[in-house]
This record gives sequence, structure tokens and C-alpha cells, in this order.
Amino acid sequence: MDADLIVKAIMGLVAILAILIFLLFLESDEKPKSKKTISSSKKSTDKKPVSKSEKIVKEQDNAQKTDLESLVRIIKNKKADADKIGEALDLIIKHHGTVHKKLGLRAHPDFDVYMDILFTICRHPNANKELIIKFDRELEELNEEYKKEINEAITKGLNSRRV
Repeated sequence: MDADLIVKAIMGLVAILAILIFLLFLESDEKPKSKKTISSSKKSTDKKPVSKSEKIVKEQDNAQKTDLESLVRIIKNKKADADKIGEALDLIIKHHGTVHKKLGLRAHPDFDVYMDILFTICRHPNANKELIIKFDRELEELNEEYKKEINEAITKGLNSRRV
């Protein structure tokens, strides 16, 4: 009789757990949908026809941005040509070339962005060896203590490139 009671209690707990899990997924699915419908309704009302001159102005604004995030976005764009990548890399060296000093033996957490940049340009379909070598040398000149990490990132990126 005690075993029968324990089995019924376990079955009841499993049923309650199943209901709670169902409600958890039901609520999480409803919230993003409501946000998407609100944002999509805003976008549909704000759409205006864009002229060619406005597109050119927007492209020039994007080209003149020197913050690291927008430059990384240019590099990660698979459709970017070698000239755009080269300009972005030059701006990175010019404005963001120096990395914070190492924290003992570990690299500073900000260096992860530069490793990502190195890895990305090595894998980019439109990046050529001149771009990679130039960026590598300039980054090593500005950050002597990160030579080993820079070389490792270049090696990993080149090894992962499809030949």
C-alpha cells in the first residue's frame, strides 16, 4: 500500500512538472511575438522611399565612422571588397591600434576583439595576403607584448581558411 502511494505521488509530481514546463515555453513564445509585431508595425509606418543621394550620404556616414564596432561590422561583411576591408583595417590601426597592457601572463580581455578581427580577415573571401600581412605587422609594432597571441590568431585563421 505504501508503494502504491509513492507511485501516485511521483506520477502527480511528473504531471505538475510537465504542466509547468509547457507554461514556461508557452510564455516565452508569446513575448517575442508581441515585440516583433510592435516593431514591425512601427517599421511599416516609418518607411519612406529613399533616393539615391540619400543612400550615398548614408554610405559616406558609414564609411566615416571610426568606432570599433562599425569597423568590425565592415570586416565581417562577406560582401565587402578588399578596398573597404583595407580602409577599415587602416582606421582600426589609426584609432584603436594599441591594446591595453597584459594582465600578468594573460592577455587583456579587450584583446579578444583584435583576435576576432585577425581571425575574420584570414577567413574573409576578399582579403588578400597584403592586407593580412600589413595589419599583422602594424598591430605587432604597436603591441610588442602581444606578438605571440597575434601570431597564434593569424595561424588559427589561416589554418581554418578553405583552400
